[in-house]
Amino acid sequence: MSAFHWLNEQFSFFGLPVYWSDFLGNLLALATVWLALRRSLVAWPVQILGSVLLLIASLNVHLGGNAARQIVIIVSASWGWATWKRSREQEGTINVRWASSRERAALIAAMVLGTAVFGAVLRWTDASFYPGAPLWMVLADAWIFIGSILAMYSQARRYVEFWFVWLAVDLVGVPLAVHSELYFSGIVYGIFFVMVLLGIRDWASRSKPQEIASPLEPAVLVEGRDDVRPAGGPSRAGVPD
Repeated sequence: MSAFHWLNEQFSFFGLPVYWSDFLGNLLALATVWLALRRSLVAWPVQILGSVLLLIASLNVHLGGNAARQIVIIVSASWGWATWKRSREQEGTINVRWASSRERAALIAAMVLGTAVFGAVLRWTDASFYPGAPLWMVLADAWIFIGSILAMYSQARRYVEFWFVWLAVDLVGVPLAVHSELYFSGIVYGIFFVMVLLGIRDWASRSKPQEIASPLEPAVLVEGRDDVRPAGGPSRAGVPD
């Protein structure tokens, strides 16, 4: 591992001290978002490598929640990679869709409850920042961890809402990264914010019409069918599968 000791060293980035692991990991994270926007399978291995580097950076500054997050991302990315590969083999492309109302509610509930539970674990084990760290810092660390898991899940399921989950993570990630002196991570989170907005627009425009359940255009998705009827509209139960 001595050959990689330089990853724990810092260099000056426009006057800011930046770890090489933080710098390179975030460059790969940016590449991951761009590749995800293009719905490319390459996004997954790039994300895995980037997470390995960010894991090293998190351990350098004792961010327990963020370090655990990178491990989960590596595992989740492996699953997402296999899911997208299977989807492309079966459908010829990577199709995306809006989540149903029930799926959205489940994501929101998991985000809130997951943050509370994992935040309590981090607090109890003193694994976030330092012993006795303010509760808001611990919850922010937990929010990013849980949000990243849900974003990975949503991305693998090809929900347009995947981008909204990352947006929620970014809004907390920027101030937390700066506070933890991971300055380059803070800059990258800001860039992510812009890319996420582009991703929402792109995936929404590419979502399959028969699967849309947009918050702006309520619809009912009938599992196993190609037909979607407006909420409250007439049923098409007589149409064969």
